[in-house]
Amino acid sequence: MSQEPTTYSLFLFLFLSHGVSSYTVPNSRQDLHPLLQKMAEEIIDGSYLNALLDLIQFQSSHVWTDDLSHRVLAYLNSRNVAFTISSLQAAVGNHLEQRLHQPQKLLEDLRKTDAQQFRTAMKCLLEDKKDRLDLKDIIIDLGEIRERALQSPGVNRSLFLITLERCFQVLNSLECVEILGKVLRGSSGSFLQPDITERLPQDLREDAFKNLSAVFKDLYDKTSAHSQRALYSWMSGILQTSSNATDDSVSWVTAENLWILGRYMVHLSFEEIMRISPIEIGLFISYDNATKQLDTVYDITPELAQAFLERISSSNFNMRNTSTIHRQGLGLWALELFPKVLGLLVCFYDDLELLDATVAQVLLHQMIKCSHLRGFQAGVQKLKAELLDIATENQTLNETLGSLSDAVVGLTYSQLESLSPEAVHGAISTLSQVSGWAKSQVIILSAKYLAHEKVLSFYNVSQMGALLAGVSTQAFCSMNCKDLSQVLRSAVSQYLSDLSPAQQQGILSKMVEAGDTASGIVEIQGAFFKEVSLFDLRRQPGFNSTVLKDKELGRSQALFLYELLLKTTRRPEELLSAGQLVKGVTCSHIDAMSTDFFLAHFQDFQNNFALLSPYQVNCLAWKYWEVSRLSMPPFLLAALPARYLASVPASQCVPFLISLGKSWLDSLVLDSHKKTSVLRKVQQCLDNSIADEYTVDIMGNLLCHLPAAIIDRGISPRAWATALHGLRDCPDLNPKQKAAVRLKLLGQYGLPQHWTAETTKDLGPFLVLFSGDELSSIATKFPEILLQAASKMARTLPPKEFLWAVFGSVRNSSDKIPSSDPMPGCHGVAAPSSDDIFKLAEANACWALKDLRCMEEDTFIRTVELLGAVQGFSRPQLMTLKEKAIQVWDMPSYWREHHIASLGRIALALNESELEQLNLSSIDTVAFLTQQTEWSPRQAESILQGFLDDSGYNIQHLKSFHLVGLGATLCAINITEIPLIKISEFRVVVARIGTLLCSTHVLAEFKRKAEVVFGDPTEWTSPVLQELGTIAAGLTKAELRMLDKDLMPYFQPSAIKCLPDEIFKELSAEQIASLGPENAAAVTHAQRRRLSPLQLQSLQQALDGAKTHSWQDAPASAGPTRTTSSRSPAGAPLSWDLWLGCPLLVLMAKLLW
Repeated sequence: MSQEPTTYSLFLFLFLSHGVSSYTVPNSRQDLHPLLQKMAEEIIDGSYLNALLDLIQFQSSHVWTDDLSHRVLAYLNSRNVAFTISSLQAAVGNHLEQRLHQPQKLLEDLRKTDAQQFRTAMKCLLEDKKDRLDLKDIIIDLGEIRERALQSPGVNRSLFLITLERCFQVLNSLECVEILGKVLRGSSGSFLQPDITERLPQDLREDAFKNLSAVFKDLYDKTSAHSQRALYSWMSGILQTSSNATDDSVSWVTAENLWILGRYMVHLSFEEIMRISPIEIGLFISYDNATKQLDTVYDITPELAQAFLERISSSNFNMRNTSTIHRQGLGLWALELFPKVLGLLVCFYDDLELLDATVAQVLLHQMIKCSHLRGFQAGVQKLKAELLDIATENQTLNETLGSLSDAVVGLTYSQLESLSPEAVHGAISTLSQVSGWAKSQVIILSAKYLAHEKVLSFYNVSQMGALLAGVSTQAFCSMNCKDLSQVLRSAVSQYLSDLSPAQQQGILSKMVEAGDTASGIVEIQGAFFKEVSLFDLRRQPGFNSTVLKDKELGRSQALFLYELLLKTTRRPEELLSAGQLVKGVTCSHIDAMSTDFFLAHFQDFQNNFALLSPYQVNCLAWKYWEVSRLSMPPFLLAALPARYLASVPASQCVPFLISLGKSWLDSLVLDSHKKTSVLRKVQQCLDNSIADEYTVDIMGNLLCHLPAAIIDRGISPRAWATALHGLRDCPDLNPKQKAAVRLKLLGQYGLPQHWTAETTKDLGPFLVLFSGDELSSIATKFPEILLQAASKMARTLPPKEFLWAVFGSVRNSSDKIPSSDPMPGCHGVAAPSSDDIFKLAEANACWALKDLRCMEEDTFIRTVELLGAVQGFSRPQLMTLKEKAIQVWDMPSYWREHHIASLGRIALALNESELEQLNLSSIDTVAFLTQQTEWSPRQAESILQGFLDDSGYNIQHLKSFHLVGLGATLCAINITEIPLIKISEFRVVVARIGTLLCSTHVLAEFKRKAEVVFGDPTEWTSPVLQELGTIAAGLTKAELRMLDKDLMPYFQPSAIKCLPDEIFKELSAEQIASLGPENAAAVTHAQRRRLSPLQLQSLQQALDGAKTHSWQDAPASAGPTRTTSSRSPAGAPLSWDLWLGCPLLVLMAKLLW
């Protein structure tokens, strides 16, 4: 982060605009306005914030004339306050810097302001416009001050607290509520701790109360469960007090109060809901915005939803006020359009007895939104299935298909296969918009739809929407190029990311083969553009920064395109702001930038920090160190060698922590030893403790790296609630940190058996820290909360004890009824049900082999894709599921593409003989198999040979999309056959092949193939090396030694890992030192063991970020001519004595002059 000016630093205009230390004007006290006299006195007292507020107040009602600055200086002189400009600048700069980085003192300053000053401060916060104070040749940008204040860690907390303390006594309540909204909406939600309600006013005007309630509703998802309950209590308390209810028999919950509560209505008790007047609930439902509100009650429980439904059904709802139709006289939900107003309550509708097909279809249509519910999805799926049965009564599936909404995802293979092509074609507008399709369903429906079409055209493909992934690679290749080009420009292009790599390559190969390659490639948008080969890019002259702005670029593409465009552009700054082109900026480009150009456009790098490689960050750090170390963003110090951290003085710890806390340390520092040094400096700055919530604000992401000892003993009780809120979002705490958090939670909340529902919800991400015995009570008391916590861990592999707790919870709550007609050996076994498997997700790994073996066939058919996605299944479990697939679908020779697509990891249990039985004539079928990465060499060989045999292709006939679809099975190719691959096909999929972790011999042969495309390795450039990926690991010892050391950072880390130990050790010490931090971190222990002491020293230099690159040949066009700056010798410690005021003064000079 760049060194920001303090919120108030623009006040320095008084001192920067004059080159004299004193100025005498007779009768200065009489000539100076009283408010400016007061301001001058505050300058003398060191109350610079108060002085700024007085200045703003003065300017709001007076015209600033040229002589006023002189009069202020004269006044100061008359008080015998002798300032030189430089000393005054240093004093003010130091004071204001401290206030920015010590927001507690800012809070104290604001508490000491008088009523008028405080009103001015609040008014400044309230303004939306980018207002500026124009003092002739000096401008104070209040809009920028406000924006920076609201974005500064800790400062917005102080503004929040002072607004609660003083605002309601000084400004009207509506204005104060607006200020609170601004501050809170820019926060993480951690400000709203449960005890904050004690500071909220109890006597707000009605309109202010409604507005503040609206703020809390907007922040609902950012707020902890305990805080939600506390805020509900505050809101309901005020609503009850203001209600006209005279006794307990009349509920305070009116239609308007329900509307005010918004999402907080889910905190009403069951008893309170049942006491709501039928008239009031009917009136609420008739509100135009009631449906919108009910659409957002994501965390409502079935019990409360049923209570609301019952009250609504008992109300005499006047349908004339809505777009619904009420059938009078039926005490049921015999309505066709009424479900539309129910919002998410419709997900719990259970009065199905007398429903007709039409109403069932309406209910199904409304249930699309049920996927937004927090939990209870198994019940939703069960309800959809029941409604589906009703909706298709007395009609065929072909007749009702288009009116079943997203319930169609519950249809089995046999039901989908029974559909006619005409029915699918007629229902395509519905089917194409449904989310949640299984791969196998998409294959079946797409085939049905396309069977109705004679020729694949733009029109019929554009109708497919979510079913686009079911179009075969061969079908895409058979399309007219013009139609395919239109597809890339149309709305259906949003589904291109769902296509397999083989399908994407098929489309690309068709576009390139069209002849007008440039226009074809330019049409490709978003992430799909990343698949364009470097070879094809090199043939195109028509790119510019505007065209590339909305495209996702691979690093090899960015390296090539940035260098290409740099040669032709007159405005290199446009390239830095052109989206992902920043990935292609090399150290040479950075070093060639002039000081002014670099500093002026550093923000472009900062805005795209997540796109930069560690090597690029290292280069930026060295550049900043050389040209402007005094204003260097402190987080960049972490990219320099560890010794540079020692130069950060205690006085600069806060900006250092803020800057570092806004980045992710794991991506900034890859070496564990260096990270230890960085964290040691962080601990030193913290004095091994976290005193309050302000320190937590300042730390940002650094919170995730706190040592266990600090978590256990160093976080004060005052800071703990805020720290816990931050720790929830830490992606990967280490075992010691987890143990410390667990002990801290046990100390605060006690054993899980004593937890409330709110505590369990708030601690959801930490439930994995507890033992199975500790979680058993949670599984019993709050099974749905446990399931919700598990569902949020879908992309991780939780601990086995946690999964067993989830498994036990689901099994204990399910109907364990043994089958009435069990399979042999399954008597008395309660086999898995579809509901169980749906709820369990990754906890399905806990099924015993006999449970899986006894699964009913219909259950397997409905859940096979869910089971195939479970990462934790053991080899025996996968074998059992494979046998179940054979039992259900017959031998593998009878399996069709959709069967194979649905297997997922279960396919890994197929032996070579079974793989040979599969019909692998389609590359799309093979692509489903190669999505798995755990194939043995013999299995991979069977898949590769099976494709060649079944498709009738020889190696020399393979197209580019075949090579991509074969994936890792290409590693099983006989090396004597690699030369047979057509160069024209190989050259466009080099990057894809370069992701494969093949044997050294195979990579070496692919490397020889690459030489035909890109020339001798001595001619390779950084884009080529980056494009090659692991193929570059096929270089020989001699070739590796001949590589220019400046190319070393452009190896991919995967290529470094693939280099054989005996070849890696042939790198020179200079080459190793030039690897860059990321590649140096990829060096394996086996490679390291073969290195000499000198090479190991060089490797450590690379890990540490030492400057070893030479940039003498930097391109002249990288920016304006570089200017020479006076600086300390490279590697010298930073002289921090100058930092306190200088960054502000340098920046202010820039702003003011």
